[in-house]
Amino acid sequence: MATADTNLGDPGDLDERERQAVEAQLFRIADDEYVQAERYTFWQVRAPTLESDLAVANNSQDELGHARLWYEAIQQFGYTEESLLFESNPEDFQHSTLVELPFKKGDWADAVVRAYLYDVAEDIRLSALENSSYEIIRDRTSTIQGEEDYHVEHAQSWIERMVLDDDAVGRVQAALNRLYPYALTLFEPVGDVESDIEAFGIRTMSLDEMHTAWENRVEEFLTGLNLDVPTDAEVAEHIGRDNNHTDDWAPLFEEMTSSYRNLDRNKATVIMDKDNE
Repeated sequence: MATADTNLGDPGDLDERERQAVEAQLFRIADDEYVQAERYTFWQVRAPTLESDLAVANNSQDELGHARLWYEAIQQFGYTEESLLFESNPEDFQHSTLVELPFKKGDWADAVVRAYLYDVAEDIRLSALENSSYEIIRDRTSTIQGEEDYHVEHAQSWIERMVLDDDAVGRVQAALNRLYPYALTLFEPVGDVESDIEAFGIRTMSLDEMHTAWENRVEEFLTGLNLDVPTDAEVAEHIGRDNNHTDDWAPLFEEMTSSYRNLDRNKATVIMDKDNE
């Protein structure tokens, strides 16, 4: 069994089981970040303050940048950006269904509660990857962690502000009740490779351990604000990790890839060479 101190080597050094485990971990995080970034754009020019408008735009850009880092790691196994994103099918994606749900129009509580639930899980997941046996994951994790800390702080500060208002606190509680079952899908397995992900040291926490850490942290913060955390909630019917998504995903995917098709592209457009970024 590999440990966190074991280096699996470069992409070409992996055997088939190691490669499948690394790919599974990369896909689950890349797809989450990519779709989360797209959904965030709904709130640009709709957020309740100019400061939050800018923060949401910045968070969306961060998540898209993180997705790009993870997809670039996947491409080292022979994939192309086109095949991963623009020429794929909706059912190819393994993101949690939490990130694909459309926002409830005009409900800022939906945005901040969803961001909080997701970003706390993301913070825990990154902690479980910072000592990964796969060097490429370790390197990208260290690049991303600082930005994710800000995302959690932004969501927490808004929840703390909203619970002070009698009307807003009801919307926060309603959003929490609605979104919590979908947040649980973040900790669902991808295929049958999760045991290999752990055994090879690709991730240093199990899904159950991450779930427990997330639940404890979320419960401590939210109950401290006199919110009721639905810890007895069942996981949502549509999980996403098993490529089974809600009815909201296909239209979003169509929107995300429409420009590529409508402009009759056959490759992803690069505006600036990496050497000049």
